[in-house]
Amino acid sequence: MAIRVYLEDVLKKRNMTSKELCALIGITEANLSILRSGKAKGIRFGTVNKICYYLDCDVGDILKFDGNLEEEDEE
Repeated sequence: MAIRVYLEDVLKKRNMTSKELCALIGITEANLSILRSGKAKGIRFGTVNKICYYLDCDVGDILKFDGNLEEEDEE
């Protein structure tokens, strides 16, 4: 995937568990797990906003572009 997810790294730096973050932002642990693994196909801006707010980070701390173009039909 062209967008890499570094949520796990930020959680560790903030000494927060994914379960705690889920409770704060109001999503299921399963959905956060999909995001953390990099397998999510999309994420709502509202969710990103909440993640950044509660982790006191910037979008660029959790999502990074790897420089490659991902084609729509790639799995």
